Amino acid sequence: MSNRALLVIDIQESFRQLGKWEQTLYPDIAERADRLVSLARAAGDLVVWVLHTEPGSGGAFDPASGHVRYLDGLSGPQDGDVEVRKTSHNAFTTTNLQQVLTEHGVTELVVCGIRAEQCVETTARIGSDLGYRVTYVADAVTTEPLGGLSAAEIVERTKLVLSGRFAEIATIAELEAVAASAA
Repeated sequence: MSNRALLVIDIQESFRQLGKWEQTLYPDIAERADRLVSLARAAGDLVVWVLHTEPGSGGAFDPASGHVRYLDGLSGPQDGDVEVRKTSHNAFTTTNLQQVLTEHGVTELVVCGIRAEQCVETTARIGSDLGYRVTYVADAVTTEPLGGLSAAEIVERTKLVLSGRFAEIATIAELEAVAASAA
């Protein structure tokens, strides 16, 4: 087991119910994340699956809705993986994620998921503040347009504010190349 964990954040069917899915930057986010899952498993990294829930809300994130499940096409957890369900924007505050990472000796995080500028960014920032070395995989995050900005502009802005402060920025291909050279 390595000292690294991949966090697959909120890649769930709930987002397809919100009416903006057709505007998402990477509708193939499940396939993109699965490339990272394959890399993580091959390296012996811990894979952590995160689902956002809003119990009792009656909305798309309410577990009773049936939409709080992995996006169709995403491989999902296997034996040895960890799953956490959160009720806050980041994956730490309302879960036992930090305890799990500590128990597994994790010091490095690789993050991907839905809402580049919200749940993924917030998790990266808090992870950094907690002392983890964080890699934000810019082409394995997605979002929709917001506040007059396109989804691509939001991802670019997120890369800019995280880079050198809270995370290293990488692409899937860059991580695949590193893994291939280490093999």
